[in-house]
Amino acid sequence: MLDWMKAAKTVAQDPVMGFNPDAVTRSETVAINAPASIVWQILTDLPRYNEWNPFCIRAVSTLEMGAAVEMTLINYATAGGPTVPNLEYICGFEPERLLSWEFPNLDYWPYPARRDQVIEATGPASCTYYSTDAFLGENGIHVFRFAGPWVKRAFDDTALALKARAEALHAAA
Repeated sequence: MLDWMKAAKTVAQDPVMGFNPDAVTRSETVAINAPASIVWQILTDLPRYNEWNPFCIRAVSTLEMGAAVEMTLINYATAGGPTVPNLEYICGFEPERLLSWEFPNLDYWPYPARRDQVIEATGPASCTYYSTDAFLGENGIHVFRFAGPWVKRAFDDTALALKARAEALHAAA
């Protein structure tokens, strides 16, 4: 479990931003035959997302803490649906280990969430990767029930595409 999840307040303690472990979507964990540094390079090379990422086809950010991440996502909620703009903010950045962004709680859209992309080195030329989306606050469980299945599918597709991209780059090096 991620460190921030261990320290998070529960929904009972904080109904706006509290954490409910039942409102988290997690991708499959993929084993990648490439160093964590290559996976990190791919995840932070936002201008090339459209070359490999089937879910997030555009991402723009400085990747500094608190910086906006402007994204264009494929709408997995409706098969073959239109693209969707998305704006979140960097909240975790640990090179070769963690890239996170979050959607804040807004008066007009009270559905905060946090996405973590986790890389774990398993050797000098191998690692694992998975992604989570924690839907926060008292509305989180409702968002999870609606969006969890399609978010998982999108995250699984992304994990598999990241694996393929990283292994191809590593093999070509």
